[in-house]
Amino acid sequence: MAKRDFLVEIGTEELPPKSLFTLTEALAEGIRRELSAAAIAHGEVHWFATPRRMAVYVKGVADRQPDQEIRRLGPAVAQAFDANGQPTKAALGFAAACGTTVEALQQVDGPKGKVLQFVGRKPGADTVSLLPDIVRSSLRTLPIARRMRWGSGDEEFVRPVHWVVMMFGSAVIEAEILGIRAGKFTHGHRFHAPRKLALRSPSAYRSTLLEKGFVVADVEERRTRIREGVTELARRLGGEAVIDPDLLDEVTALVEWPEPIAGRFDEQYLQLPPEVPIATMQDHQRYFPVRDASGRLMNTFITVANIRSRDPDKVRDGNERVVRSRLADAAFFWTTDREQRLETRREGLRAVTFQTRLGSLFDRSERIGQLAAHIGAQIGADSAFVRRAAELCKCDLLTSMVGEFPELQGTMGKYYAQHDGEPDEVCMAIEEQYLPRFSGDRLPTTATGRAIALADKLDLIAGIFAIGQKPSGTRDPYGLRRSALGVLRIILEARLELDLRELIERAVTMQPVEAPPALVSEIWEYFAERLRGIVLERDPAITTEMFEAVLATDTGSILDIEARLAALKSFLSLPEGAALAAANKRIANILKKAGGEEMRPPVAEQLVEPAEKRLFERLLLLEQQVTPAYERREYERALAALAALKEDVDQFFDSVMVMADDPQLRSNRLGLLKSIRDLFMRSADLSRLPG
Repeated sequence: MAKRDFLVEIGTEELPPKSLFTLTEALAEGIRRELSAAAIAHGEVHWFATPRRMAVYVKGVADRQPDQEIRRLGPAVAQAFDANGQPTKAALGFAAACGTTVEALQQVDGPKGKVLQFVGRKPGADTVSLLPDIVRSSLRTLPIARRMRWGSGDEEFVRPVHWVVMMFGSAVIEAEILGIRAGKFTHGHRFHAPRKLALRSPSAYRSTLLEKGFVVADVEERRTRIREGVTELARRLGGEAVIDPDLLDEVTALVEWPEPIAGRFDEQYLQLPPEVPIATMQDHQRYFPVRDASGRLMNTFITVANIRSRDPDKVRDGNERVVRSRLADAAFFWTTDREQRLETRREGLRAVTFQTRLGSLFDRSERIGQLAAHIGAQIGADSAFVRRAAELCKCDLLTSMVGEFPELQGTMGKYYAQHDGEPDEVCMAIEEQYLPRFSGDRLPTTATGRAIALADKLDLIAGIFAIGQKPSGTRDPYGLRRSALGVLRIILEARLELDLRELIERAVTMQPVEAPPALVSEIWEYFAERLRGIVLERDPAITTEMFEAVLATDTGSILDIEARLAALKSFLSLPEGAALAAANKRIANILKKAGGEEMRPPVAEQLVEPAEKRLFERLLLLEQQVTPAYERREYERALAALAALKEDVDQFFDSVMVMADDPQLRSNRLGLLKSIRDLFMRSADLSRLPG
């Protein structure tokens, strides 16, 4: 079957940089998915993205779908023919619907006897006829937060569309996409090459834009050019560029033809906390800061222009003016904010609403303080430090600096607290309350910081859940997923012995709204879902069923769950592990079916069969052996000891009738099985495992 390359390009007004790559990758995945659903063979799928375009290039797409075999079941044979063997209306109607005759139908076995069956073939469609709808379907399913309309049409997209390229081999696919007729003409750089550029074939797309259009369409190539250009320019300036990965991605999404340009700002602004000029350059201006060999910030920055200017000095001067103005404002805020002690802003928090039903920022800081004090007492934090850090933790939100640079909340609080002479640990905790801010971010290092960070996140989650605004789908305006992961990371990586379920209950109780009865369990399940993801990612040998088996023990300690999982993993690697897991499932089923029966502890004098006597004796012996191990959380040792039950459990099930006619005998045997289950349940519910 012949194959051709396929290209679709959607040319638009400037696309949102932070979602550009996500949208284009989703478009590529959608086209890949639709091609596969249509059974159209194809090769590698590549995507390209610049501020003004999203493009997908698919190698070696088959010209046609393969023919499809069609099998349709019809009426029962008994209903398809009368007593004389003549076809009935049911048979004739089925044959007509299939476009054939009754004689051509087959008789096959159905669920309730012989039925008529039609077997035919549907010729595969030409790929070129299917591609427009494949593209349309892929565009419809893009994760666009808000679609917009333009002109007088009804089409909607993330930005107005100006051109569409759709080619199959060297031929243009005649179709309308998002209200635009597809063609073979792309567009180059808005200023360097504003004219249309004709494409010979999909494979010429990247090179045509690069050589004739002043557009680096390949994202990785553009990202590499920016990284290398910025790095080299910083080296020539005698420093090293600070290249934040998120900033690099954003700049890559903002330019089509990257041109790094260096600029400077007044040296006096280096007296500000380094986070301030860095935030000015990175977050507000999309510039790359530069550090010297000792790691100190230099009064230099590098911007990446989207044009090769004839007068770079003019571009440089414009950027320097913007930075100078913003840093002058920051210097003013730094001076005036420190004229007032941080603690004097605390009363002002009463006038700032955190959330209408959850009270003010003052109320929230009070809740954080109470919860942090409880946590701090369990992890060895100084109670005076915790109390003081909680009082000050939200005060910097009322400073001018944080008002202008909200990303510096906590960080500026630390500096202002240091200026006021607060204890170092209190100052650090004010900053650490927000850690980790993102995946892979650093964690609080002080006990006070950990207590405040955990309390802050737990209060947020409890409050938002209590008012019924928990995350749904991709919507998470309060960042609860990030907060939950932060709580788990702090507990796991700092090895904090805390009962998370108890902390959730305490946080819920503190909220100013009445919580639904099942709210604590709902929040615990929310954390458990994220913990499952962490555990399964860290250790592929752990399965979802193993995680659920441990979670069923109702422990609230994250470290305890971790220890139980490690023990369960080791136990299941033993020869007896799988058999005892199956036995536990059998025991659980028996006890469930006998739910109405009396299940009292087994009595030795009422044991009759040798197998049940041996099992009882072994159980008593093992219970004495494993109970101290359980109390020391030596789950692996306990389960390894319980593996000795396998042979006795097998013999019990082989020779003992549990559900005996004698009620006393039956109750005693059920009690024996329940004792076995209870002993295993102290580590994990093995009945939840497959097998």
